[in-house]
Amino acid sequence: MYLCVKYSKAATIDRNIMPYRVLLYYKYVTIDDPAAFVRDHKKLCADLDLRGRIMVAAEGINGTVSGTIDQTTSYISALRDDPRFVDMELKIDEADGHAFRKMIIKERPEIVRLRLPVDVDPLQRTGRRLKPAEFLETMQRDDVVVVDARNDYEYNVGHFRGAIQPTVKNFRDFPQWVRETLDGYRDKTILTYCTGGIRCEKFSAMLMEQGFKDVCQLEGGIVTYGKDPETQGRLFEGSCYVFDERVTVPVNRTSDATVISHCYFCNGETERYVNCANLACDRQFLCCVPCEIEHRRSCSAPCAEAENHEFDPATAGTIKSYYR
Repeated sequence: MYLCVKYSKAATIDRNIMPYRVLLYYKYVTIDDPAAFVRDHKKLCADLDLRGRIMVAAEGINGTVSGTIDQTTSYISALRDDPRFVDMELKIDEADGHAFRKMIIKERPEIVRLRLPVDVDPLQRTGRRLKPAEFLETMQRDDVVVVDARNDYEYNVGHFRGAIQPTVKNFRDFPQWVRETLDGYRDKTILTYCTGGIRCEKFSAMLMEQGFKDVCQLEGGIVTYGKDPETQGRLFEGSCYVFDERVTVPVNRTSDATVISHCYFCNGETERYVNCANLACDRQFLCCVPCEIEHRRSCSAPCAEAENHEFDPATAGTIKSYYR
């Protein structure tokens, strides 16, 4: 389960059954020399033998890392030793192994790529934050529009009931999508949500810049909502897509939990995303294990016969089905 760790210099983590942890975190904060920060952070993570993906920019940090209990505890303590991150919230998920194959730490212009002509600063302006219980109550009002601030393939495997589906493949496509789709909702209360909260920081600010009157965001994102003891993930349908080898994680912990996504071939219920075995295609699609074997993990007949096709039936249904 995800735990929330904040305002603690030396975080104490309950040692439960699973030996690994996945940490999800971000913070908008000024980093004067991102290149130097990346260099030092690479050494820290290498010394701790962590794996994951961390983006660093002058505007802040955005990361997901995995490691053993001891490794992640040491990492949290190291972050807390930096005054810039002493109050940064980390969401901690139990795991039975690493969620990544290697560590990637890069400097970027933005920690999430919105690429606006004039950037927005979440430290200066962002949507009103709603706690999970507030979000649940507000989203059931008639005058509210719920907008998913994630990509379409994330929405397809799980989303809040009644949320508007984005037709975008990348976060940077949202400005145009908003202009084409949400123009008629400027006088409505807009509720936005994303995986861990970071995309909503800029997305909600962008909506306000474009003239939307009342914009709110789910504080802590879907992963916090799913672990909240009051909401227990209520009204979230399906699972939450995550950008690591777990691919999806459960959200709704009530009796009305459902699977809403379906196999590309047989239309049976599944939450398994795989990558097309044609290396030149690499399309990600939903596929159950029997259809993965039958269609050789290929999204089309031409891909199944392609020169660059690589499929080993022995890996069907394993993590290698998801990522090469």
